Amino acid sequence: MAGVSTKEIKTRIRSMESTRQITRAMEMVASAKLRKAQTQALNCRPYFETLYATMWDIVNHDRDFSSPYLAGRNGNKAAFIVISGDRGLAGGYNSNVLKLLSAQMEGKDAAILPIGKKGADYFKAHKIPVLTENYTTAETVNIGDCFSVAKQLCKAYLQGQYDKVYVVYTDFRSVLSQETRCLQLLPLEKQGDAPSGTVQEMLYEPDSETVFAAIVPEYLGGVLYGALCESRASEQAARRTAMDAATQNAQEMIDGLSLQFNRARQAAITQEITEIIAGS
Repeated sequence: MAGVSTKEIKTRIRSMESTRQITRAMEMVASAKLRKAQTQALNCRPYFETLYATMWDIVNHDRDFSSPYLAGRNGNKAAFIVISGDRGLAGGYNSNVLKLLSAQMEGKDAAILPIGKKGADYFKAHKIPVLTENYTTAETVNIGDCFSVAKQLCKAYLQGQYDKVYVVYTDFRSVLSQETRCLQLLPLEKQGDAPSGTVQEMLYEPDSETVFAAIVPEYLGGVLYGALCESRASEQAARRTAMDAATQNAQEMIDGLSLQFNRARQAAITQEITEIIAGS
């Protein structure tokens, strides 16, 4: 910063201090939203774990059971539900989701249903058609919307419009670790063992296939809502980490500018003293 006046350096310091205040405030807001998203995800799990246990209890104990939701298909028509954020300043959160989607779409006749403004803007900019723009603000999407989406996609799947249905989201591992995932929703795949305590012999009215067909859209709506909560928590964790790093970088720049300011002021004082001595 040779030749920069002390006044200019002080202006830059004030600018960086203002930036530091903003990034610190955003970090605190992200921390509060992160706790809320984690609580939502934990509170909804018991209900959908029960639905999951009931589904696979039917499949495992009814020898004559069959369902189109379980039958694999060889076609390449796929629907992707893509959950992204509404805002940036969250590190690689949004870009990682879109990169994984691009990789999963290769070789498939894909239809996109975006949840989140960043994803919707990306598809619009790249002229990629979407199924609907009703859910472009992820923050306002609720559990009822997730059930509606699940029922619509289940109906389209049964009609043969899609051979597979996926959701692309970010799995929350910890505040410092989030992983983008592409989860297959249809046809159904067993995810580990059902929770213990399920009833081995149970009668379903009117029959097990009807009960199973009624449960699947509800379960998928729950999975989608869980993925939404995980993504929300991941977004806030990524934003918190990014804003913490930005705050630290701002502080480092302030320290460097303060040192530069002190050196410039010292050089100016030394020059004045030299000029006084020379004049005397």
